[in-house]
Amino acid sequence: MFQNTPYEGTRSEQYAQVLNQLKALIHDEPNAIANLSNASALLKQFLSDTNWVGFYLYDGKELVLGPFQGLPACIRIPMNRGVCGTAAAEQTTLLVADVHEFPGHIACDAASNSEIVVPMMVDGALYGVLDIDSPLKNRFDQEDQAFLEEFVHILEGQLTL
Repeated sequence: MFQNTPYEGTRSEQYAQVLNQLKALIHDEPNAIANLSNASALLKQFLSDTNWVGFYLYDGKELVLGPFQGLPACIRIPMNRGVCGTAAAEQTTLLVADVHEFPGHIACDAASNSEIVVPMMVDGALYGVLDIDSPLKNRFDQEDQAFLEEFVHILEGQLTL
């Protein structure tokens, strides 16, 4: 059973604790929806100053809303549109300090001001993206990016196409 415990130490040490929690949560669980649901809940309870944490899954044509924590969200996002669609199409992490300055930004939650999106790849193919929004501008930095890319890498090991 998961218990919410206080995170202690440096940011790097706290990130390591969360990565270990993720590994324990998804260990021997083959169901992608269950694993992505727990992953979004884990990140939402850990990351301060976030208003949306979740996944968009690639259906071969566009991104479709997957497990998340936050307000109801946009259901479908075209490739190359907004932060999520651009990160998915380019298969690269996008860290956006001010979403209102991002060309074609899709405003699912008017309270969002910054965003980070990390693509998920399985067997060399796009699986989806991890999307995290914050009401603060400049909420995410390079240390967050490195942590979230490692978080996604762990998840990718449990996902299948």
